[in-house]
Amino acid sequence: MKQKEATGISRRRSLARAGASAGAMLLGLAGILMSFGALSTISAADEVPFPSGFRDWFVVNSMIVTKDSPISAQIGGMHIIYVNAKGLPTLKKGGPFPYPDGTVFADDVHEFSVKDGSYVEGAKKAVTVMVKNAKKYSTTGGWGFQVWAGGDPSKPLVPDAAHATQACFVCHTPQRNQDYTFSTYIP
Repeated sequence: MKQKEATGISRRRSLARAGASAGAMLLGLAGILMSFGALSTISAADEVPFPSGFRDWFVVNSMIVTKDSPISAQIGGMHIIYVNAKGLPTLKKGGPFPYPDGTVFADDVHEFSVKDGSYVEGAKKAVTVMVKNAKKYSTTGGWGFQVWAGGDPSKPLVPDAAHATQACFVCHTPQRNQDYTFSTYIP
Protein backbone atom coordinates (compact mmCIF):
# COMPACT_ATOMS: atom_id res chain seq x y z
CA MET A 1 0.00 0.00 0.00
CA LYS A 2 2.81 2.43 0.85
CA GLN A 3 4.40 1.80 -2.58
CA LYS A 4 1.14 2.81 -4.34
CA GLU A 5 0.76 5.91 -2.17
CA ALA A 6 4.34 6.98 -2.89
CA THR A 7 3.81 6.47 -6.63
CA GLY A 8 0.60 8.52 -6.52
CA ILE A 9 2.31 11.36 -4.64
CA SER A 10 5.22 11.30 -7.09
CA ARG A 11 2.81 11.44 -10.04
CA ARG A 12 0.88 14.37 -8.52
CA ARG A 13 4.14 16.26 -7.89
CA SER A 14 5.26 15.67 -11.51
CA LEU A 15 1.92 16.91 -12.81
CA ALA A 16 2.08 19.94 -10.53
CA ARG A 17 5.60 20.81 -11.80
CA ALA A 18 4.51 20.39 -15.44
CA GLY A 19 1.45 22.56 -14.86
CA ALA A 20 3.49 25.24 -13.14
CA SER A 21 6.01 25.29 -15.96
CA ALA A 22 3.33 25.52 -18.67
CA GLY A 23 1.58 28.21 -16.74
CA ALA A 24 4.73 30.30 -16.38
CA MET A 25 4.96 31.01 -20.11
CA LEU A 26 1.28 31.81 -20.39
CA LEU A 27 1.44 34.02 -17.33
CA GLY A 28 4.35 35.87 -18.90
CA LEU A 29 2.34 36.53 -22.06
CA ALA A 30 -0.79 37.33 -20.05
CA GLY A 31 1.29 39.72 -17.94
CA ILE A 32 2.42 41.54 -21.08
CA LEU A 33 -1.17 41.76 -22.30
CA MET A 34 -2.50 42.85 -18.92
CA SER A 35 0.10 45.60 -18.72
CA PHE A 36 -1.81 47.25 -21.58
CA GLY A 37 -5.09 47.13 -19.67
CA ALA A 38 -7.55 44.56 -18.46
CA LEU A 39 -8.19 41.67 -20.79
CA SER A 40 -11.61 42.09 -22.28
CA THR A 41 -13.69 40.05 -24.63
CA ILE A 42 -12.56 40.08 -28.24
CA SER A 43 -14.42 42.52 -30.45
CA ALA A 44 -16.07 40.93 -33.46
CA ALA A 45 -14.28 43.37 -35.79
CA ASP A 46 -10.82 42.23 -34.63
CA GLU A 47 -11.53 38.55 -34.10
CA VAL A 48 -8.91 36.16 -35.44
CA PRO A 49 -10.34 32.66 -35.92
CA PHE A 50 -8.77 29.59 -34.36
CA PRO A 51 -6.99 27.58 -37.11
CA SER A 52 -8.86 24.27 -36.88
CA GLY A 53 -6.94 21.43 -38.51
CA PHE A 54 -3.66 23.39 -38.69
CA ARG A 55 -1.63 20.29 -37.82
CA ASP A 56 -2.51 19.00 -41.30
CA TRP A 57 -0.90 22.06 -42.95
CA PHE A 58 2.68 22.36 -44.23
CA VAL A 59 5.29 22.34 -41.45
CA VAL A 60 7.46 25.38 -42.13
CA ASN A 61 10.05 24.91 -39.41
CA SER A 62 10.55 24.33 -35.72
CA MET A 63 12.60 25.78 -32.93
CA ILE A 64 13.19 25.27 -29.25
CA VAL A 65 13.49 28.30 -27.01
CA THR A 66 15.30 27.13 -23.88
CA LYS A 67 15.64 28.77 -20.48
CA ASP A 68 19.06 30.04 -21.65
CA SER A 69 17.36 32.36 -24.17
CA PRO A 70 16.63 35.99 -23.25
CA ILE A 71 13.13 35.53 -24.74
CA SER A 72 12.35 32.36 -22.82
CA ALA A 73 9.97 34.09 -20.39
CA GLN A 74 7.82 35.32 -23.28
CA ILE A 75 7.98 32.46 -25.78
CA GLY A 76 9.89 29.59 -24.20
CA GLY A 77 9.09 26.10 -25.42
CA MET A 78 9.10 23.88 -28.48
CA HIS A 79 7.61 25.70 -31.48
CA ILE A 80 6.29 23.96 -34.58
CA ILE A 81 5.32 26.49 -37.27
CA TYR A 82 2.69 25.69 -39.90
CA VAL A 83 1.39 27.58 -42.96
CA ASN A 84 -1.86 26.95 -44.82
CA ALA A 85 -2.12 26.18 -48.56
CA LYS A 86 -2.88 29.84 -49.41
CA GLY A 87 0.51 31.03 -48.13
CA LEU A 88 2.65 28.05 -49.14
CA PRO A 89 3.53 29.20 -52.71
CA THR A 90 4.76 32.60 -51.47
CA LEU A 91 6.74 30.94 -48.69
CA LYS A 92 8.38 28.45 -51.07
CA LYS A 93 9.30 31.15 -53.61
CA GLY A 94 10.52 33.57 -50.94
CA GLY A 95 8.07 36.15 -52.30
CA PRO A 96 6.98 38.22 -53.94
CA PHE A 97 5.59 39.79 -50.83
CA PRO A 98 3.09 40.55 -49.42
CA TYR A 99 1.50 37.19 -48.72
CA PRO A 100 -2.00 36.87 -50.22
CA ASP A 101 -5.02 37.57 -48.05
CA GLY A 102 -6.14 34.34 -46.42
CA THR A 103 -2.60 33.20 -45.57
CA VAL A 104 -2.40 31.78 -42.04
CA PHE A 105 0.68 30.90 -40.01
CA ALA A 106 0.14 28.87 -36.82
CA ASP A 107 2.71 28.24 -34.09
CA ASP A 108 2.00 25.17 -31.97
CA VAL A 109 3.92 25.82 -28.73
CA HIS A 110 4.64 22.97 -26.31
CA GLU A 111 6.57 22.27 -23.17
CA PHE A 112 9.52 20.00 -23.80
CA SER A 113 11.85 17.77 -21.89
CA VAL A 114 15.17 16.16 -22.62
CA LYS A 115 15.16 12.38 -22.52
CA ASP A 116 18.18 10.31 -23.46
CA GLY A 117 19.75 13.33 -25.17
CA SER A 118 16.65 14.09 -27.27
CA TYR A 119 14.14 16.93 -26.98
CA VAL A 120 10.66 15.50 -26.46
CA GLU A 121 7.40 17.36 -27.06
CA GLY A 122 5.31 17.84 -23.94
CA ALA A 123 2.03 19.49 -23.00
CA LYS A 124 0.62 22.19 -25.26
CA LYS A 125 1.30 25.68 -23.91
CA ALA A 126 -0.35 27.82 -26.57
CA VAL A 127 -1.29 28.21 -30.21
CA THR A 128 -0.34 31.52 -31.80
CA VAL A 129 -1.66 32.66 -35.17
CA MET A 130 -1.08 35.28 -37.85
CA VAL A 131 -3.92 35.76 -40.38
CA LYS A 132 -3.38 37.91 -43.49
CA ASN A 133 -6.16 40.37 -44.34
CA ALA A 134 -4.67 43.63 -45.63
CA LYS A 135 -7.83 45.73 -45.14
CA LYS A 136 -9.05 44.33 -41.83
CA TYR A 137 -5.64 44.47 -40.13
CA SER A 138 -4.11 47.50 -41.86
CA THR A 139 -2.64 48.88 -38.62
CA THR A 140 -0.57 45.72 -38.07
CA GLY A 141 0.95 45.25 -41.51
CA GLY A 142 -2.11 43.42 -42.80
CA TRP A 143 -1.85 40.65 -40.18
CA GLY A 144 -4.26 39.73 -37.41
CA PHE A 145 -2.69 38.10 -34.36
CA GLN A 146 -4.04 35.84 -31.63
CA VAL A 147 -2.75 33.53 -28.91
CA TRP A 148 -4.86 30.79 -27.32
CA ALA A 149 -3.87 29.56 -23.87
CA GLY A 150 -3.20 25.83 -23.93
CA GLY A 151 -4.35 25.77 -27.57
CA ASP A 152 -7.94 26.05 -26.33
CA PRO A 153 -10.13 27.98 -28.85
CA SER A 154 -12.23 29.27 -25.94
CA LYS A 155 -9.21 30.93 -24.27
CA PRO A 156 -7.95 33.76 -26.50
CA LEU A 157 -5.40 36.07 -24.86
CA VAL A 158 -5.25 39.03 -27.28
CA PRO A 159 -8.42 41.10 -26.76
CA ASP A 160 -8.17 43.39 -29.82
CA ALA A 161 -5.94 44.84 -32.54
CA ALA A 162 -4.56 47.52 -30.21
CA HIS A 163 -3.25 44.84 -27.85
CA ALA A 164 -1.97 42.79 -30.80
CA THR A 165 0.25 45.73 -31.76
CA GLN A 166 2.10 45.66 -28.45
CA ALA A 167 1.92 41.93 -27.72
CA CYS A 168 2.77 40.66 -31.22
CA PHE A 169 3.35 43.18 -34.00
CA VAL A 170 6.18 45.05 -32.27
CA CYS A 171 8.33 41.90 -32.47
CA HIS A 172 7.38 41.31 -36.12
CA THR A 173 8.10 44.90 -37.27
CA PRO A 174 11.82 44.25 -38.00
CA GLN A 175 10.67 41.61 -40.53
CA ARG A 176 8.84 44.19 -42.66
CA ASN A 177 10.77 43.25 -45.84
CA GLN A 178 9.50 39.68 -45.43
CA ASP A 179 5.91 40.81 -44.86
CA TYR A 180 6.42 40.72 -41.08
CA THR A 181 7.09 36.97 -40.97
CA PHE A 182 10.11 35.16 -39.59
CA SER A 183 9.58 31.92 -41.51
CA THR A 184 11.63 30.99 -44.56
CA TYR A 185 11.39 27.93 -46.72
CA ILE A 186 14.15 25.38 -46.19
CA PRO A 187 13.98 22.67 -48.87
